[in-house]
Amino acid sequence: MYSAEEIENLVNTYVIPWGINIVMAILIYVIGKIVVKVLLSLFTKIMSKSKYDQMLVEFLESILGAILMLFVIVASLDQLGVDTTSLVAILGAAGLAIGLSLQGSLQNFAAGVMLLVFKPFQQGNFVEAGGTMGVVQSIGIFTTTMTTPDNKEIIVPNGAIYSNNITNFSAKDTRRVDMVFGIGYGDDLLKAKQILEEMVKEDERILAEPAPQVAVSELGDSSVNFVVRPWVASGDFWGVKFDFTEAVKLRFDKEGISIPFPQMDVHVHKED
Repeated sequence: MYSAEEIENLVNTYVIPWGINIVMAILIYVIGKIVVKVLLSLFTKIMSKSKYDQMLVEFLESILGAILMLFVIVASLDQLGVDTTSLVAILGAAGLAIGLSLQGSLQNFAAGVMLLVFKPFQQGNFVEAGGTMGVVQSIGIFTTTMTTPDNKEIIVPNGAIYSNNITNFSAKDTRRVDMVFGIGYGDDLLKAKQILEEMVKEDERILAEPAPQVAVSELGDSSVNFVVRPWVASGDFWGVKFDFTEAVKLRFDKEGISIPFPQMDVHVHKED
């Protein structure tokens, strides 16, 4: 049995100091958690006003929250007398090992952050990026999902997108349609040009400004080639291109203007 004096010494030496340390550690954790919550709320409000992508805001909020809570936990453990220097070193070494093993994923993550911050394209844009072409369905932290014109879903790593050229066909309100039409050398050049100019004026989808261009571009091997370059709303691009090409063939046939195609003449010489 312990004497009253020994118990008093035990209490004064261990129980009270440890009790104070535990209470202080709990207070540090609780107060730290409240402070972290306030800081994250403030961070979210600032980022939302800056009009950053919501997915990026949520991800950065979770990363910042994890880092701040790590500091709170380390401070609480330090109050309990735990050697936090060794703990931080262990966490740093673990983080380095994980980073080395996930280099590809980290590259995709960094590229995803850059895509969400700088926004070279947005959801719903028709783009060519990462070796594929399609409509952007979603931009994630690691991958971007696109739907091809034939309705296939393709998931592209963000690293492959950001490290290569990105063509955004939806970035501008208008686009120029580039078309080439050939006629025979024996056909009436001025008549063909007049027909093309009339057809351009008749199509209501073609914009008056910038002015469309109809010009002779090349004297080819078997044809005189015209370039027809009208400007249209981006959404009308393919419709105008397909419809106008069909209409030119029908109109040229009606007007007696030929559209040459590659031919090969074979001459046979008979020896006596």
